[in-house]
Amino acid sequence: MCGSELHVLPDGVRRVAEVLQASGHAHAPVMLDDSARTAQEAAQALGVSVGQIAKSIIFRRKSDDAAVLVITSGDRRVDEKKVDALVGKTGRADADFVKASTGFTIGGVSPVAHASTPVTLIDRELFRFDVIWAAAGHPKGVFQLAPADLEKLTGAPVADVVKAGQP
Repeated sequence: MCGSELHVLPDGVRRVAEVLQASGHAHAPVMLDDSARTAQEAAQALGVSVGQIAKSIIFRRKSDDAAVLVITSGDRRVDEKKVDALVGKTGRADADFVKASTGFTIGGVSPVAHASTPVTLIDRELFRFDVIWAAAGHPKGVFQLAPADLEKLTGAPVADVVKAGQP
């Protein structure tokens, strides 16, 4: 992306593109024809496995109302007890909280370019793949990266945050 394309993108995707560009990331966001609101939809649209979709799930930390972003593999379920053990007691975040704290709507929450910096954890299960795809700030926007790129872009620790016994 040379920069002139940024003005035609939805606001959230533009913010993500700017962060990726500034960090020297090799892959700009792409807009899909169909929604990628769920990991399954994104995987189908991209022709990849559901596990290669980096889901961004927002929780609300009870002690200070901080947004907690857990980025997990699309074929895994987050274990809230494991998250709580790492960051403190959390609860569900409603759509208004997600939008206010991240600047993104549910289904398009990117791991980068948040309105305010969240507490972030990366699921170690994402490292099963060489290539993953993350939301780019819009339900139809995604970008490609390696799990190590996700770690570099977010500065977040890698942790075991999913329920045991998943395939």
